[in-house]
Amino acid sequence: MINFKQEELIRKLVKDVQKKFPEVKFINVTISPENSNNLWVNVTAPESEDRELELRDYSSDLSMDILLDYGYHIAISPTHNPESAKLLWSTFELSMDEN
Repeated sequence: MINFKQEELIRKLVKDVQKKFPEVKFINVTISPENSNNLWVNVTAPESEDRELELRDYSSDLSMDILLDYGYHIAISPTHNPESAKLLWSTFELSMDEN
């Protein structure tokens, strides 16, 4: 289960990514099967391979900041097949609305 702070950080991470990559859409959050302390934020991948590489580079910097500042490993995981991300183990739906 994710806690309130993790949820807050995920929302900010997605918002920051979408500001620079507006074509990217949030899918869900998955607990890594390798390490239950790691969270993967599944998003749609940009169509362009160059743009996807830029997304991976940009989001890894943001993820490192979160890890260093808060101790949470939260990574963006772009996919070209959003339906497959919904089938992953231990997923959490998370509304991106800040109500």
